[in-house]
Amino acid sequence: MRLVEIRLFEGPSVYRLVPVVKVEVAVGRTRAWRGSRTEQDGGLVHLAQPVAAAAWPDPVTDLVAWARRLRTDHGEHAGPVVVHRASDAGRWVITWPWSGADRARLIAEAALDLALRSVSPGRRVRLTGTQTRVVVRWAERIDAAGVTAPNWIRDAARRIPVVSITGTNGKSTVTRLITHILLRAGHHVGTTTSDGILVDERLVDAGDWTGPGGAAAILRRSDVDVAVLETARGGLVQRGIGYESNEASVFTNVSPDHLDLGGIHTLAELTEVKSTVCRITRADGWVVLNADDPYVAAVARRVRAKVAWFSMDLPGATVLARHRAAGARAYALADGHMVAHEDGAAVPFLAITDLPVALGGHAPHNVANALAAAAGARALGATLAQIADGLHDFRPSAALSPGRMNLFALGRRTVIVDFAHNEAGTEAILGVAEAVGAGRGAAPVTAIIGTAGDRPDDTLRGIGRIAAGRAQRLAVKETRTYLRGRAADDVVRLLREGLAEGGANLDDVPVYETELAALAAELSGPDEPRVVVLFCHEQRDEVFALLAQLGAVPLDGISA
Repeated sequence: MRLVEIRLFEGPSVYRLVPVVKVEVAVGRTRAWRGSRTEQDGGLVHLAQPVAAAAWPDPVTDLVAWARRLRTDHGEHAGPVVVHRASDAGRWVITWPWSGADRARLIAEAALDLALRSVSPGRRVRLTGTQTRVVVRWAERIDAAGVTAPNWIRDAARRIPVVSITGTNGKSTVTRLITHILLRAGHHVGTTTSDGILVDERLVDAGDWTGPGGAAAILRRSDVDVAVLETARGGLVQRGIGYESNEASVFTNVSPDHLDLGGIHTLAELTEVKSTVCRITRADGWVVLNADDPYVAAVARRVRAKVAWFSMDLPGATVLARHRAAGARAYALADGHMVAHEDGAAVPFLAITDLPVALGGHAPHNVANALAAAAGARALGATLAQIADGLHDFRPSAALSPGRMNLFALGRRTVIVDFAHNEAGTEAILGVAEAVGAGRGAAPVTAIIGTAGDRPDDTLRGIGRIAAGRAQRLAVKETRTYLRGRAADDVVRLLREGLAEGGANLDDVPVYETELAALAAELSGPDEPRVVVLFCHEQRDEVFALLAQLGAVPLDGISA
């Protein structure tokens, strides 16, 4: 048996909705995961599913026995010890609730050490002198350990309502849209995003605050009356959620992104992890789910709250039929309008032509985001009139939605700056670029691609393959700040392999060291009709400054 990691979750996680210790071990021969990302076959692993004791290998049985004994002896005995299979063959996960941080970690370390030493956990077993001394030393260390409580916010200590937003794509945009709706409705809104912490849309602390630290920072403020919290995969798999429950949750979609990290390899597993934000929604609250995504739609079976659906294809969303009788809401499209289906009535509340983020309907992914935001804001009590007002007033600008489909006019060229970072995002933004180009007399598209290193090889190749099939000129830019364990050359190599698979001539594809250098070079040519798309991750402020210096004019939409 070999230790993989010991981790303390500060709040709800995929394993349980309370803080737990996670001990992951490898037993015997192990094999890295391989298989289908999407097929729900017999080999599918449910990360939180308990495994019966009869199936545990002997070392895991000993580790569990020691964990139980030490928890009982040292006051860490609330809640059972549960064993789970990890996705990677030969790996096991053991979890149990904890109440004192240092004490809980030492119990995990002691249980592992004593199991590895083959010290019997039986209380009536006679131990050798050496074994007895080891047990005594661990007991003394555990007794002397600190007992800092989990750093999560319990319901009794939370004074403001919360809506939590998760998903692979669109969660930042949905978070910004809900924030804008509630702000226009008269609330003081605390928001966490991957850009930072905002109060009433004003940035107060830059950085990625989509984990429990950001949630705590907002929920402990006295100058906000509602919290809109973007919740990303990283915080969920590393620390859990930083609060006990929410009044509403929104789950946008699931697509391949950040796979092969933290033991998550398939879309079903990614869904299971992200659905934690829905499982903590209070019974009298609302869970907003994407009816068009089968993985997200399946989450409805695991929540205690009421369900609200959003759909781009309501007549085809048969998943809704069995939920309407239970009081489900739905938000969809009909005759060019966004429509709320509530209490047996269908109420149009905003025309797509009056939704700036839709770009005249050429950004269908943002129509879906707006429907999700409408449902989320409605769950917190916003009226349909307030929702329509907020969505109509929101512009996809560098100020309100930085790095999310920001358009600029530069002479006869159009520049799109976007945070596209996976295959679905690449498809979406290049679809917008094609629509922009069509409106400019079939202007060709230049795609400057690049993303962070913490994506599996197939995702990086997929980004390149999609770009090669949809853009007339291609370039690759490095993203060195976010290599996250990869070599810079490796990311570029995989993107270029994808470009070649898509039919690109690599001799015609330049590679730039930075986003700023890439955009400057691609804009240095003649002022001819062209749409230039920059996948922008790390130099957004510098890119915006360059565009301003060149005289680029921000656009509110395609028709501007």
